[in-house]
Amino acid sequence: MKGHSGTDEAPLRADAARNRERILAAAEEVFLERGADASLDDVAKRAKVGIGTLYRRFPAREALLAALSDERLLSLAAASRAADDTLEPKASIRAFVQELVMHASHYRGLAASLGAVLQSGTPGCHAGSEEGLRLLHRAQKAGAVRKDVSLDDLLCMVTAISLAVEQGRAGKTRVAHLVDLFLDGIGMR
Repeated sequence: MKGHSGTDEAPLRADAARNRERILAAAEEVFLERGADASLDDVAKRAKVGIGTLYRRFPAREALLAALSDERLLSLAAASRAADDTLEPKASIRAFVQELVMHASHYRGLAASLGAVLQSGTPGCHAGSEEGLRLLHRAQKAGAVRKDVSLDDLLCMVTAISLAVEQGRAGKTRVAHLVDLFLDGIGMR
């Protein structure tokens, strides 16, 4: 059976499930206040659990960030698939990348961990990666994106734009413009 982290594990006991939910709620608050690199001790204190309990559920910061990202990434992937009938391939990948940039800007510091978070194996992270790859292949097949562009290339671009937004070099209002510049740069010549 798949557990919450996307790995094979038994369902959580009721007390462990409550602790997990308290940790996630506390992490959401702490990361929104202080950024994704805030102290995990502070998260554990806010959740009223020991640091050992936090690390048993989330052995690394990226695992906690991935769990917090799960629902947003599942929604992002589902919305992207639903838009297939209404958007051309280049417009689809553009919309997906813009939404991924906005997700990576949810907490200050999340952008720097985005690659590791997406490789964590949670259902949302898997869905987000798979959808990005599907859209990339669709755009390449349509001739809108060069064949030598990889999903890692897209993630580098998402990270770069997210970091620019986070550091104040580009406001969130400029995300669409920056995504357009990048996609125009990787388009067919």
